[in-house]
Amino acid sequence: MQIESWDDIRVALAVARHGTVSGAAAELGVHHATVIRRIDALETALHARLFQRHTRGYALTEAGRTLLGAAGAAEERFAQMAAQIAGAGERIEGALIITALPELIDLVMPRLIPLLERHPDLRVTYVTDARLFRLDAGEAHIAIRGGPEPTEPDYVVRPLGRLPQCLYAAPAYLERHGPVEDPRAHRYALPGPEARGAPAMRWLEGRIGPENILLTANEAAARAAVVRAGLAVGLLPDRLAEGLVPALRLPEWESALWLVTHVDLHRTPKVQAALAALRGG
Repeated sequence: MQIESWDDIRVALAVARHGTVSGAAAELGVHHATVIRRIDALETALHARLFQRHTRGYALTEAGRTLLGAAGAAEERFAQMAAQIAGAGERIEGALIITALPELIDLVMPRLIPLLERHPDLRVTYVTDARLFRLDAGEAHIAIRGGPEPTEPDYVVRPLGRLPQCLYAAPAYLERHGPVEDPRAHRYALPGPEARGAPAMRWLEGRIGPENILLTANEAAARAAVVRAGLAVGLLPDRLAEGLVPALRLPEWESALWLVTHVDLHRTPKVQAALAALRGG
């Protein structure tokens, strides 16, 4: 015995509820001939008569009551499961992965903390990395990116603001070497290749040579240590610049920031709640 389709059982349930082919057809939105064909196919598959046909309609046989009692319970369980799944999707809970540039921590964390306070069942993984995480592969739910507007298919992109960049120096360094007017007259502590697309890095390219670069480090704290020692000027986030002075900051060094999500997850409640928090809403 093999039942080819759950739809056949759904049709039988509708006939049992209404007692007529026409009533079942109206409920299911199909032609009455389709109802008759599916009932006949189901009875053939089961080798049993499920309904007694008479002039007033269809009445369940003993076999019909046995099958449709179990089918009705299964249909109810499916409905309960669907409601549970839908309800879970509406709750703001579970895993949420956010990726951002390392220097954005002072922007991001003050906005995420109220979100976590409001939704204690949310579990956030916050990854600071210069590489571009693939949202289409499920590597993250939300990415905060800098630079040109992302153009990947199926990505939803919204502006977040602008990120300024600055070369900082220790006062003692500037006393010894003077202001940063001729870039080739100074030494630098700079990010690694992952930051080569940043506006400040593009500006420095061609204006300095390898001999000007004292330290390359993707960890901003390492660059800050060299700058504090008075050995170089360095690109640093503002949070690490206490006690240092701006040596060079240009308007064209500002980088656009973007909030990026995948279209399949963009409208989920937890992603929408996080986006609102990150936008400062």
